[in-house]
Amino acid sequence: MSIATRVGQIAAGTLGAAAVAAAARGAMVVKKRRRAIEERPTDRTPLGTLRSCPVTVVTADGVPLHVEVDEVDPAHNGGSSEVTLVFVHGYCLNLDCWHFQRAAYRGLVRSVFYDQRSHGRSGRSSLGNATIDQLGDDLLRVLDAVVPEGPVILVGHSMGGMTIAALAEDHPELFAPYDEGGRIIGVALISTTAGGLDPSRLLIPVLPAKLSGGIANRTIRTLARGHGIVDRFRAMGASVATVFTDVFAFGDEVPETYVQFVDGLLSQTPFEVVAEFFPSFRALDKFSSVAAMGRVPTTIICGTADRLTGIGHSRKLHSYIPGSRLVECEKAGHMVILERHGQVNAELDQLLASATRDAASA
Repeated sequence: MSIATRVGQIAAGTLGAAAVAAAARGAMVVKKRRRAIEERPTDRTPLGTLRSCPVTVVTADGVPLHVEVDEVDPAHNGGSSEVTLVFVHGYCLNLDCWHFQRAAYRGLVRSVFYDQRSHGRSGRSSLGNATIDQLGDDLLRVLDAVVPEGPVILVGHSMGGMTIAALAEDHPELFAPYDEGGRIIGVALISTTAGGLDPSRLLIPVLPAKLSGGIANRTIRTLARGHGIVDRFRAMGASVATVFTDVFAFGDEVPETYVQFVDGLLSQTPFEVVAEFFPSFRALDKFSSVAAMGRVPTTIICGTADRLTGIGHSRKLHSYIPGSRLVECEKAGHMVILERHGQVNAELDQLLASATRDAASA
């Protein structure tokens, strides 16, 4: 997710005046179309402020993961304690990105949120274990620790969806009706893919496609070695970075606070972490494994203006997962979970109803 933001953060330091000028032009356009947007009436709880008592889950290689569990409030008669929703966030974000989903289900459905390794409040990974496959194993550890029994619905955004695909590759037996021994009775894949992603094109959009790939990879490797300098530059160039967050994270008009919130999440991730996970995206190829999700209700959601994991990726996922439901959010960008949170939450409601209905009738 944050590769797009790094376009602004890196370009000013590596591509010189041309990139800075492009950023300035982009800033003018963004300013005109976004800053007049007022806060929506439902945006009353400050973004990223929802919390519960943290739990630490230790991974197989000893990395401590920060996990938060929202239990069902007994005061809510309509609440459901039979199923647990587990939310898996994307690249260079943290569990706070699920703000609107957390607010919607808080107290009503048992919900689990965690920071992926090297992200947010979780511990740092070794370089060798900064992979999508390792993230899939981490997810299994979280399930074993905080959802040892009962049905689960997984919800993954961006790299979080890739994490779920990695779990499906290693443990397809988990994705099955509960009465057949399955643990995962439903899946939501949001703004994600199972392969075919070329992040380098998004890293340096000012270059022709034929040139961007190699230069992007060399740039990542070079800047990773001097990540401390890069991080200082990112702080100095915050205004440029915010412009690129705006343009690449969102497709339609959103309140300025949404942009600032996402930019804040991205900027908290050290560039060294950005570089460590970067190779995993190009190597990702798990389309042959996602068919396992066809045994349970699966919803695929993506904005039609997603510049990172474009709508084509979601359509391909849909073709590989039998019986899946594809939801295309018109003009929405990569952060559709914020930008179209009402629509996303409505789809999650349907998924929850469908998955629990199937479990109850089995």
